Amino acid sequence: MEEKLYKYAHLLLTKGVCINEYQPLVINVPIDAIKFVRILTKVACEMNIKDIYYDWTDEDLKHTQLKYFNEEEIKESRFWNKSVHDEYAKKDAAFLHLTSTGSNLMSDIESEKLKIASSHSLLTRKLYREKQSNNEIDWCIAAVATKQWGDLLFDNKEDSEEKLWELIFDICLINTDNPEEAWTKKMKENHAMCEKLTNLNIKELHYESSNGTNLMIELPENAVWCGGSSQIKGREPIVNMPTEEVFTTPNKNKTNGVVYTSLPLVHSGITIKDIMLEFKDGKIVNFDASTGKEELKNIIELDEESSMLGEVALVDKNSKIAKTNTLFYETLYDENASCHIAVGRGFKECIKDSHDMTEKELEEIGYNNSKNHVDMMIGTKDLNITAITYDNKEIEIFKDGSFNV
Repeated sequence: MEEKLYKYAHLLLTKGVCINEYQPLVINVPIDAIKFVRILTKVACEMNIKDIYYDWTDEDLKHTQLKYFNEEEIKESRFWNKSVHDEYAKKDAAFLHLTSTGSNLMSDIESEKLKIASSHSLLTRKLYREKQSNNEIDWCIAAVATKQWGDLLFDNKEDSEEKLWELIFDICLINTDNPEEAWTKKMKENHAMCEKLTNLNIKELHYESSNGTNLMIELPENAVWCGGSSQIKGREPIVNMPTEEVFTTPNKNKTNGVVYTSLPLVHSGITIKDIMLEFKDGKIVNFDASTGKEELKNIIELDEESSMLGEVALVDKNSKIAKTNTLFYETLYDENASCHIAVGRGFKECIKDSHDMTEKELEEIGYNNSKNHVDMMIGTKDLNITAITYDNKEIEIFKDGSFNV
């Protein structure tokens, strides 16, 4: 186990954030993952990474503070005041976000408090988010196994955390002879699919499945399909570890129809199930959920553009994560088992020559500049997606949940 943890730590630093010698590093991590962080720190120090900031999180402490703190106290708390991210963004630090999940802990917290906390967390790291959006910083989101998350997936079995770690190792290719080479090959295949979709010059995507989804999404004419790694300052960090998706940014004003989610979403400690979204001229005009509807409302109403799309992503039903037949209750993993959409901020890298565009020009082509970005899984085993190109060709790019191009 320990050897695999070292290999995983090395992979996250070399391929995840592609860190340079002596580059500052921010590690955002649950306190329950302290054992792995000790290993990660040793690997980092061996690479001459000495300026390391640990941004510890603890869901139980966050729950207690949200229960007893007023609005101003929430805004002063280290859990939601993330201005330190801006300080390290100025130093061109690499940001490694280690995520985990657990029980539906925040279900008894007032909806308005959750909204305040989420919004303030985004507002206090404006520079970091701008650099992230413009591909100017190295960053990666990856998962760490914890006892709480393992118990959720494996029914509180004694070895649940170890079982989860083994699942993470398998999915992240740690069990291969050379994980770095395996990920280089995987990203090459991923980029080939991105290039194929970009060259189709898709104007519209029509989603249909037996659960009632009937959705039309329009893309800007200069849309580019991207994958799990990004070109940043001559390096290629894998921003999601693992990743199975290819994605692009739609015209936020040109979505119409109805879509139903296929997997639950865990957001701010709240589990949201059976989401239904109805769009008209880009905006969500009706929504529902069997559980977590108030938190869904918070997501949609966070700002003016959080009720509009910023991402469409395709994931084959036969992806490595999907084939585990495991519901992880963690978006990083669940979104890579299913096609998904995201309300909120888009990706400038998915718009050709976006670095030369003004904010007004980006607005004119429908770029979503929301503070928020929340993924929702919509892929089903019978999902069909028909693309209509800008030269009026009709191509079925997705058939029964799998790529057809």
